Amino acid sequence: MELEVSDQLLGTFVPILVYWVYSGIYVLLGSFENYRLHSRKDEDEKNLVSKGTVVKGVLLQQTVQAIVAIILFTVADNSGEAGGVGNASIVVLLRQFLTAMICLDTWQYFMHRYMHQNKFLYRHIHSQHHRLVVPYAYGALYNHPLEGLILDTIGGAISFLVSGMSPRASIFFFSFATIKTVDDHCGLMLPGNLFHVFFRNNTAYHDVHHQLYGSKYNYSQPFFVMWDKILGTYMPYSVQKREDGGFEARPSKEYKEA
Repeated sequence: MELEVSDQLLGTFVPILVYWVYSGIYVLLGSFENYRLHSRKDEDEKNLVSKGTVVKGVLLQQTVQAIVAIILFTVADNSGEAGGVGNASIVVLLRQFLTAMICLDTWQYFMHRYMHQNKFLYRHIHSQHHRLVVPYAYGALYNHPLEGLILDTIGGAISFLVSGMSPRASIFFFSFATIKTVDDHCGLMLPGNLFHVFFRNNTAYHDVHHQLYGSKYNYSQPFFVMWDKILGTYMPYSVQKREDGGFEARPSKEYKEA
């Protein structure tokens, strides 16, 4: 008897598996000090939360994410809103992916920015993510549960519904989005990283946001920088070598002096 796993189930759990596998790769690569944006010492001393707490927080968010995904797939399947399975052309899939990317970026930019500008929301919700002053891969989804629900889970649901992609297509889209989010928090500037080649919104870009001087800039995530550029929250920076080895994302002089 063959065991069949539905696209809906794969769309729910494959991105979670991808998160831990891809994060695990970066854990193994973390010993490459010459490619780190922060030293391992800074990672241990500057962060305000233990790694055990981070793992528990991420697992909690992923549990909520899985529950909402199952509900979403069930509702979309019953209403016929999800696109057909396996019959979309490459052009249609590319259009759906681009639509989903823009939707997710738009939702996350404005929600993320508002959580910084609203002092209550920042103090009680979003500041949890910024306890990671020195980001690392498996801390990418370390958020307050409410933030995880609003920014990531609801944002993902909106992008899925607006794009009209099928549950099968969503397996690939959300796995890709997960890999991109983990990469943005990995803290490593490895040569040949294609995300650094094709996306201006990358590891160094998001690292600037996690520093005190950049907390009011570079809100865009996880794909493009368009909203930061359009709305004046883009902080120019350069990646330079540190004297003690590794790299550092340094803001432009006029921003550092502001």
